[in-house]
Amino acid sequence: MAAPLRLLILGPPGSGKGTICKKIVDTYLLAHLSSGDILRGHIIRETELGKEVKSYLDNGLLVPDKTMVNLMTTEIKSMAQNQGWILDGFPRTLSQGKELARHETFRVALYLDVPFRTIIDRVKDRLVHLPSGRVYNLEYNKPKVPGRDDITGELLTQRPDDRPDTVLRRLESYKEMTEPLLTFYKKKEQLKTFTGETSDAIWIDVKKYLDLLS
Repeated sequence: MAAPLRLLILGPPGSGKGTICKKIVDTYLLAHLSSGDILRGHIIRETELGKEVKSYLDNGLLVPDKTMVNLMTTEIKSMAQNQGWILDGFPRTLSQGKELARHETFRVALYLDVPFRTIIDRVKDRLVHLPSGRVYNLEYNKPKVPGRDDITGELLTQRPDDRPDTVLRRLESYKEMTEPLLTFYKKKEQLKTFTGETSDAIWIDVKKYLDLLS
């Protein structure tokens, strides 16, 4: 029996990770392990981990690498042995990547390489459902009902930090934080980069590649 397909997806904010990830999950029937969704779930359920995470976020702090590694590796271990999965939003730092490598194995890290100017153009048209983190775009991923979340029907909002200058600073910060992680996976021959300006174009290449793996 073929080994289950287990992947990471990496890319700067606004690169279309959510769109590509959903297509991968739906096409290859993978479990979607989103660090953001998992963290929000713990906060909503008020678990001990959720309380710890909330204390960091309420004070404007990043969740420590050790906490993130424990969270995600525990989630992975809860999966059936033959279940394929894709990690979304984790790891984000070299430290997290090295710790993950000590606990789990995966086939490849997919990196979405989208020009910063393209991302800035996308973000200005972005709407978000804040409770769930679901993201829409008025150009290429419109909600079914204008201004409303597809699942709950609740109002969508635009983040105040989606201004072009703020977005550029966020992208530069992401690049600085993530480049060592990309180099780490490249040296391990576990990095596959997909370059493009639209999610539709990138998806064509991603699907061709994953069809060969699965």
